Amino acid sequence: MLSVKRFANPDVARAFANIVWLGLERVTQIAVAIAISGVLARYFGPDVFGKWQYANTLLLVLAPITWVCGAEILVPTIVSRPPQELGTVLGSAFALRIGVSALALVATWAGIALGATDPLVGAMLAGLAVTMLFREPFVGVINAWLQSMTYSKPQLLTSMTTAICKAALVYLLVRAASAPSRFGWLWALESAAISAVLLAYFMRRHGGKLGWHVERSLFRHFATAGTVFWLGLICMYLFLKLDRLMLERAISFADLGRYSAAQQLNENWITLALMLAQTLAPAFVYRVQDALHLRRNMWRLMGMTALLMIGGALVLDLLAGFIISRVFGPAYEGAIGIFRWAVWLSVPAGIEAIGNLVVLKYQAKFVLLAKWLLALAVAFVINLLMIARLGAYGALVGLAAGYLSAAAVNLYYIRFKLRP
Repeated sequence: MLSVKRFANPDVARAFANIVWLGLERVTQIAVAIAISGVLARYFGPDVFGKWQYANTLLLVLAPITWVCGAEILVPTIVSRPPQELGTVLGSAFALRIGVSALALVATWAGIALGATDPLVGAMLAGLAVTMLFREPFVGVINAWLQSMTYSKPQLLTSMTTAICKAALVYLLVRAASAPSRFGWLWALESAAISAVLLAYFMRRHGGKLGWHVERSLFRHFATAGTVFWLGLICMYLFLKLDRLMLERAISFADLGRYSAAQQLNENWITLALMLAQTLAPAFVYRVQDALHLRRNMWRLMGMTALLMIGGALVLDLLAGFIISRVFGPAYEGAIGIFRWAVWLSVPAGIEAIGNLVVLKYQAKFVLLAKWLLALAVAFVINLLMIARLGAYGALVGLAAGYLSAAAVNLYYIRFKLRP
């Protein structure tokens, strides 16, 4: 009876439905990403696939620059302001994000034109970088409005649909033997399509009008609030891609392609840790106010996550040869050993993701920044020492050391914040 009453509550039912849609969208995105990677890896071959993965790495390092005024600032502002001020809030956030995104895109294109990277990498990145102009200014702003209503279904459903369409277009371009440089523009097309659908949905909900306006004081607030969180996220994503950035200088693009193939699968596996954390956070962390109860929950969640990741890593380790050969083909046999070691990174990554929930609960922005700065510095030093000796395996050592450093900061903060 209690569970029935809980789901009879519209807020709880809406939150549960939102979690279901989030999980479905993540599973779809993972499946599509693996399928596309398998198709492109076979079509490009290890050398060109390495360049494709490096272009994506550069994009994922550049993209956080556009995350100014994150959801942790925008969503509470939407909720706290009267409904008639929604257009001003969204318009001010959009103006800031589109300005930063346009500058990031122009700077990226300028770097490509000046020959800052390999010509083919630059040609691929030219199309991929256009996604920055749509993702945060349009999709991010409207998604924040949807999050404020605990109703992300329109964005998630649109993302799933466009991801499947993108996969179909990738297959058609491969069948047409298109040049590798053209594929990046499919990602730009996808982000533009999501933006168009969400804009149309927003306008339909508001009498056919956009109604966005800029308020200078709010614009300035958005430009400064959340800066520490923003810098922390930039450091985090730089840490996550540092291995490929440093390997590009030490190994061939073909070897980088094999390493990236293994990490492509591994990162999708690690995403499950993040999904688990997002699912458990509201009930077991964010809503718990008693420090002793929260501390007990955290140790249990970390233990459960560690067991889940160890079990999954063990299975993936045993099936590494089968998975790599089926997804990427015989040319990527060198990725098998890398994948077998890489999957064990999910254990510290999962523990870190759970521990990070307490940092987010108490909005400990300086802890977040210090944590990822430390992880980045540790990984950089380890990579410098180990890549020269162990090649791609040295980069895995750097990632492991960085994850352990970040998890140690989380554990220290938990013991400090939740001490008896």
